[in-house]
Amino acid sequence: MIVKTLEEIELIRQSSLLVGKTLAEVAKIMKPGVKTIEMDRLAETFIRDHKAEPGFKGYGGFPATLCISIGDEVVHGIPGDRELKDGDLVSVDCGTLLNSFYGDYAYSFAIGECDDDLLKLQQVTKESLYLGAEQAILGRRTGDIGYAIQSYVESFGYSVVRDLTGHGIGRKLHEGPEVLNYGKRGSGKMLPENLVICIEPMINMGVKEVTQDHDGWTIRTKDHKASAHFEHMVVVKSNKPEFLSTYEFIEEVLKHNKNIR
Repeated sequence: MIVKTLEEIELIRQSSLLVGKTLAEVAKIMKPGVKTIEMDRLAETFIRDHKAEPGFKGYGGFPATLCISIGDEVVHGIPGDRELKDGDLVSVDCGTLLNSFYGDYAYSFAIGECDDDLLKLQQVTKESLYLGAEQAILGRRTGDIGYAIQSYVESFGYSVVRDLTGHGIGRKLHEGPEVLNYGKRGSGKMLPENLVICIEPMINMGVKEVTQDHDGWTIRTKDHKASAHFEHMVVVKSNKPEFLSTYEFIEEVLKHNKNIR
């Protein structure tokens, strides 16, 4: 775990804000019929126009700027010629590298007229993110975050993906500690003040088990039921967590783009 200085936290905040603005730009064009590669090209151009680099492109060999995961895809979906369809639930995960520090977070969008069960999954997953983030305070442990997420989503009959986790972030995209989305109260690593972490529940409508596609990246649910994914970047503080990420830019777009929510 690498505790950050206040100056480093401000630099991470700038990279994080660019992620939010990028996701908002992408949200502006999202509607049925839009190809995921169009979303990806827009994101890369926007990031580079702001004197930053895509945080994901080339990372471990990943070929794109965005991870776009649709339906039963949990995370790490590769953009391509696929078109968004009415009724899709779409996770868009974005990373940036600005002033030597990374930003990384995600939002799940409902396209057009989504079934109520998908909208409920979207809502509960987003709510679980904030419940988990509330535990990111000095003296709590990573297990407290995981417990808050797991206990909430399982009360709705959903399951928590075990194979993928949240993480620390800073000069590297993935730093310690692992931030599980499940766990027991009082277990795991103690959270020091000014640790910056990404909390990212990946919640399945069906079973928790996942598989990986032959592309070596795309993770999807084993039973092919839908999954949702939200992610925020927070700083551990003594009384309440400090959010470096924001959905403000995205949700302003949602007020005007009636094709998504």
